Amino acid sequence: MPTPKPTPIVLSQLERDCLESLSRCTSKPYRLVQRALHAASGQSNTAIESQLNLGRSSVREWRNRWYQASQQWLCDQSASTVKQLLPELEAVLSDRPRPGSPSKFSVEQIVEIVAVACELPASSGRPISHWTPRELADEAVQRGLVEGISPRSVGSFLR
Repeated sequence: MPTPKPTPIVLSQLERDCLESLSRCTSKPYRLVQRALHAASGQSNTAIESQLNLGRSSVREWRNRWYQASQQWLCDQSASTVKQLLPELEAVLSDRPRPGSPSKFSVEQIVEIVAVACELPASSGRPISHWTPRELADEAVQRGLVEGISPRSVGSFLR
């Protein structure tokens, strides 16, 4: 079964200069430099995938992003130097932000827990002089601010 041809990447001299500049940079993340080097190599997705130990879909995604961005650069022509094009090039090769899991506690709940921490423990009938994360977690559940919360979560709110 034939494999699909990768999106062709034709580098302008400016793009090649940017990639070379990026590959020599010691302050950039290693994965970004690796992607820059492989983007300019002209290799197939399978070859890049095996060298970087990644999935083919990731390599295909970078290649497609690069192709779309390079078409934009051709139309725009505003970036005429390495210094102007380098931030855009880094954005294309960087990972996209991941959404993560939704927050378990609302901002209002966090603010209410912090407000309880500002109160004296004696006003809540607690026989302690200072709040601990465990005591605050117990108090938040007792007051009905949250159904359940760990002392570690309370501690991270207070940091």
